[in-house]
Amino acid sequence: MTARVLSPAPTRQIVLRMPARRDGAALHDLIAHCPPLDLNSRYAYLLQCDHYADTCVVAEVDGRIVGAITAYIPPTKPDTLFVWQVAVDPTMQGQRLASQMLDNLVDRCLSGHGAHRPIRTIEATISPSNIASRKLFTSFATRYGVDVAAGLHFAAADFGKGDHEEEWLYRIGPWPVRT
Repeated sequence: MTARVLSPAPTRQIVLRMPARRDGAALHDLIAHCPPLDLNSRYAYLLQCDHYADTCVVAEVDGRIVGAITAYIPPTKPDTLFVWQVAVDPTMQGQRLASQMLDNLVDRCLSGHGAHRPIRTIEATISPSNIASRKLFTSFATRYGVDVAAGLHFAAADFGKGDHEEEWLYRIGPWPVRT
């Protein structure tokens, strides 16, 4: 697969591509600078970049990762892309980078990729206070003319002790089957 190059300004080019194993540590560092995202172990991000590269995307400017979407195909839902985290470096916010990455990833997954068949739906869990993610996914559904439904998926108590908010499941689609 060739990388898609987007140009927000004449001096900076954004390259969207699948992550590689070498990107795991940089992905961890990016997430660390993007609250309120939950920071997972470096090992978890290495696995995302190694095992799930075909369902993830990174955005790079001048060799530095400035955005990423991590996602996977749930084993019990082979036609669904579950978006785990969307991160945009604070210096790149306000430039529609998250939308560009989501468009790139979904276009790749709609046409089928690797060992996976094409997806028909997208799912993501979003906490009520994460307005940016809610806007990202609802505007995405509007742009593509597909339905979006949301409902409580994880109650705050499901996370045990701590201050984790409830998470709502957003389900976008279905897309028609491409022939």
